[in-house]
Amino acid sequence: MPSAVALLVAAGRGERLGLAAPKALVPCAGRPLLAWSVDALNAAAGVAHVIAALPPGVEAPPGVIGVAGGAERSHSVRAALVAAPPSDWVLVHDAARPLVTAVIVQDCLDALARHGCDAAIAAAPVADTIKEGAGGVVVRTLDRRNLWAIQTPQAFRRPALERALGLGDAALGAATDDAALVESLGGEVRLVATTPPNFKVTTPGDLHLAELILRDRLRHP
Repeated sequence: MPSAVALLVAAGRGERLGLAAPKALVPCAGRPLLAWSVDALNAAAGVAHVIAALPPGVEAPPGVIGVAGGAERSHSVRAALVAAPPSDWVLVHDAARPLVTAVIVQDCLDALARHGCDAAIAAAPVADTIKEGAGGVVVRTLDRRNLWAIQTPQAFRRPALERALGLGDAALGAATDDAALVESLGGEVRLVATTPPNFKVTTPGDLHLAELILRDRLRHP
């Protein structure tokens, strides 16, 4: 398998958690939130290095290359990519998703190899009925069979991600995920279905649920 580096986006402040600490350092099941993602990335066979974009004054964990995060998410990804050693592929993962597993990471890398696409991204089929609305009125009901909730990790061929991150600060600031930047340049992005929980920790309720799941995994590996 070609060489891959992992970029861990961990510069968020986490105001919605209601805590003073940076989100990446918030305790979850006895460890900082980002530690769970570092373990999963390092356990994947294809990952050679982990580079973390961190808040000012926060040191990277042992074995992780640390860089200062940017004003927006994609700015942090760009800063981490600049600091990353040479590689064929790049994985991008949000530290706010501590339930990621090495299997999910490897599945994204395997899909990138198998399909020859520009990117392969973790995603979950949408289970709820989704309606488009305007002014508080339903406009239409969308066909959920074609809808996916996008997650991380997202695996990229490095040249495709580098081109996407060169679009400029305005485009980077508006992007909610890096795959959207690749899509905007005509890149092919493949969906990799995830089955274990892999949600983003945003609220205190999310943090509590993630802690319960992680403690259960520790008891039943």
